[in-house]
Amino acid sequence: MKTKILILGGNGFIGSTFVDFFASNPECEVYATKHLNSNYCKNVKATYLQVDLRLKDDVQRLFDQARPDVVIHAAAVTTGSKDDIERPYLHVTDNTIINALVFEACHIFKVKHCIFFSCTVMYQSKDTSQSESDWKISDKLIDSYFGVANMKIYAERLCEFYSRLGETKYTAIRHSNVYGPRDKFDLDKCHVLPAMIRKVIEANGSLEVWGDGTAKRDLIYIDDLINFVSLVIKNQTDAFELFNCGYGQAFSILDIINIIKNIVKKPELQLVFNNSKPNIPTTLILNCSKANETLNWYPITTLQIGIDKTVKYYKEVLCSQ
Repeated sequence: MKTKILILGGNGFIGSTFVDFFASNPECEVYATKHLNSNYCKNVKATYLQVDLRLKDDVQRLFDQARPDVVIHAAAVTTGSKDDIERPYLHVTDNTIINALVFEACHIFKVKHCIFFSCTVMYQSKDTSQSESDWKISDKLIDSYFGVANMKIYAERLCEFYSRLGETKYTAIRHSNVYGPRDKFDLDKCHVLPAMIRKVIEANGSLEVWGDGTAKRDLIYIDDLINFVSLVIKNQTDAFELFNCGYGQAFSILDIINIIKNIVKKPELQLVFNNSKPNIPTTLILNCSKANETLNWYPITTLQIGIDKTVKYYKEVLCSQ
């Protein structure tokens, strides 16, 4: 009997990549949700269901129709750092509703395993790596992340709560910035790496950098995240687990820009720093030793290789449209 995999957010960057991965496995039957009326990244081997995950009736109907064994929760309202600063509420209300309804449905329909993509926004800015246990509920949150961090923390606690009530296993993954082909390159909504790729490619002579370029980010290539989830499904035994998932190294905005400049052959591009633009000057490095030891997982895609693949996607797919 095939394993039924339900991927929420199946027409987004992360979700659509997971759809392709599991749809290529003959032992899996894949269902995927899409909120927008779009065929973006549609896989002919998957069954797509258009639902609004903010509506309880839609969520219940979805689970009743798909009857999944495994749920990969990649649906979320996401934008970039500009909204983190100017309109942080955009990431709070809808996501809280979606998460609560999804976790409840997993419990009611006795899903075997629910995997939730959390985030790292609750961590303090530090030059040393941080493990899952390094963050405490009493720790002060970064002001720009206060709302979204509390939303993610609440979702993680809901996972743990439901794991105590029934037969469903829950996994919350605090992943670093995920990037790769199919990422969002809309400058109003995307994260730092795809934004830099687009800006460098489109730049002529000079490039505006928000902030001073010293902020540092841990990053993870999409294929490494897929491998992580595969190992979680295979190896997790406890009812609830919380994992870090990242490269385990911090890269400055300048590091990222210089790699992109070399890949696109624009080493002469002059950088113009603008400190008046929205900027969150933090440093994050994830300690992933728990995943190393528990799952035997290690990231294998270097930043150079990952960015090169992402640049090729942008040039071949988006620039040709």
